[in-house]
Amino acid sequence: MKMLPFALSLCVSATAATYYVDSSAGNDAADGLSPQTAWQSLAKVNRSPAQPGDQVLFKRGGLWRGNLRPGKGSLDHVTRYADYGEGPLPIIQGSIAADDPALWEQLRPGLWRTTTPTIGERTALDREFRTGHWACYFEADASAHAFNHGGEKGHVVVTLNVSKAGTHRNHIQLWGPVVPYFDDTLIITLRARSKMPIKLKNIDVLQEQTPWRRFANGRCDTELRDEWQEIEIVLNRISEITPEPMKLHFGLGNQLRDGEEIQLQVLKAEIANKVGGLELATDVGNIIFDHGKACGWKKWGVDQLDNVGDYYYAPDEQCVYLRYDGNPAELHKSIELAMRGHVVNHGGRKNILFENLAIRYGASHGFGGGSSERITIRGCDLYYIGGAHQFTRPDGKPVRFGNGIEFWGDAKDNLVENCRLWEIYDAALTNQGREDTEVNITYRNNVIWNAEFSFEYWNRKLTENITFVNNTCVDAGYGWAHAQRPDPNGAHLMFYSNRAKTRNFIIKDNIFVQTTHAGMRMDLDWLDAITLDYNLWHVGDKPIYRLAKNNRIMLEQLPELQKQFPVDVHSQFGMPVFMDAAKRDYRLAPDSIGRSGASDGGPFGARARLKD
Repeated sequence: MKMLPFALSLCVSATAATYYVDSSAGNDAADGLSPQTAWQSLAKVNRSPAQPGDQVLFKRGGLWRGNLRPGKGSLDHVTRYADYGEGPLPIIQGSIAADDPALWEQLRPGLWRTTTPTIGERTALDREFRTGHWACYFEADASAHAFNHGGEKGHVVVTLNVSKAGTHRNHIQLWGPVVPYFDDTLIITLRARSKMPIKLKNIDVLQEQTPWRRFANGRCDTELRDEWQEIEIVLNRISEITPEPMKLHFGLGNQLRDGEEIQLQVLKAEIANKVGGLELATDVGNIIFDHGKACGWKKWGVDQLDNVGDYYYAPDEQCVYLRYDGNPAELHKSIELAMRGHVVNHGGRKNILFENLAIRYGASHGFGGGSSERITIRGCDLYYIGGAHQFTRPDGKPVRFGNGIEFWGDAKDNLVENCRLWEIYDAALTNQGREDTEVNITYRNNVIWNAEFSFEYWNRKLTENITFVNNTCVDAGYGWAHAQRPDPNGAHLMFYSNRAKTRNFIIKDNIFVQTTHAGMRMDLDWLDAITLDYNLWHVGDKPIYRLAKNNRIMLEQLPELQKQFPVDVHSQFGMPVFMDAAKRDYRLAPDSIGRSGASDGGPFGARARLKD
């Protein structure tokens, strides 16, 4: 087996710093260089990005809400995010608490809604914002043009003429003036008119260049008509990262019609803070009651809330509607609204080590991001991840997403080991991409349960040296999300349509137990490019493989397939006995099958950190 160059990751810079973060006793005004002068917030960590060789240590027993954007490692020096102290793993969670009864209002018996914040005192920005330049971008088959001209008091008026509308928000984009940094809320007052009635949607503050980071989401409650009127756009900050440059941005492609004409003129811009209520500027992908005793059931309109626990995130109102018999916060000790966004975003990062962290309650990925290199994730717990709205298909059907750990796009020399992952909307572990290169990625000694897929992979360009070994995978498709998915299809190995040139793709020495649909699914047959052997399987009455053209291979049919492809030739088949499966102790019991017979003669499955 090719060994990954992780030894390089262990180099530490002589000038490196160690920063401590304590959620209860820390102080962001301190220097963070000792436990006694620890920082307190995740916002401070993100505003002070670690440099190559630095360590950022979170105190065990602490909890931080939000999203972690790590600093950068270098070729020779790792940047480490880990733990210190005693107690349970430090928790970083991508959710907002809704356990205060005052945060819910009853609209009618059985229908509740989260309360929205009110805007506090406003402070005006300078005149430059009102005189900024506007521009239009269009793509696909759409066509539109923006014209800037002088208006009253020198305030620029932009006229957007639409020759041909698009079918996606990105097909026609209107870019406004540069937006300065703001802490909480930006309110823009405009004069506006539209040849055809339209209510502006898909408003945000966006980085003007790749990677197009979103700083704030906006809303406008007024419908534009042919006569001039004043409107307000309220933009709520959603990111701890301040991208540069960032501008006011409208994704209008799927809202417009051929021949449309829109005119906008900024009159003033003000910053403000919000008071009370819940700020839900992004999609709520899950509601977790009492830390997993129950979860909400996501719907797509208020009229669909038929059963207790059904909820709808209203993007225009930025609130949640919930069907419940009584104020939910009076019936539960804990209510967490999982928000869209990766809890940890490692996109574009190199030589980063994440160790001994608990990542939970995020509605996108636990760890996610593209173009990563030498990322190591070790000894982490990830749970209740995913469920956010990703996009809506042309046929009107919404698509949700969320993986435990995802390496998207170009990725190389990454390692995931000794982690536990459970209650994941999509895949617990995955590397995937389109026209990308994915090489030297190892997953080993991980324990997974109640994910729709234990391991997912697909690509179209080049994939080599992918190793999935000594993992224990239990109950694929039995998680919180399975029944409410539009496409329930639990499988331990989900390989969809791999078109990439694939070499040295190894899956061995694992335990795969119980699945709702199949042990492995391949929509395109590429069994000749995979090493699949020395595993312990128990899938009950389900197919061990589901191959292309819906070809279901039952266990008794496997010998016939093995005449063509040497898959699972040395594997064992049967139900293992675990030490205490009810308590998620998946160590093999002394009398269990699978305690020997792996490729090295040892036991199948994870060999480290199988219980708390």
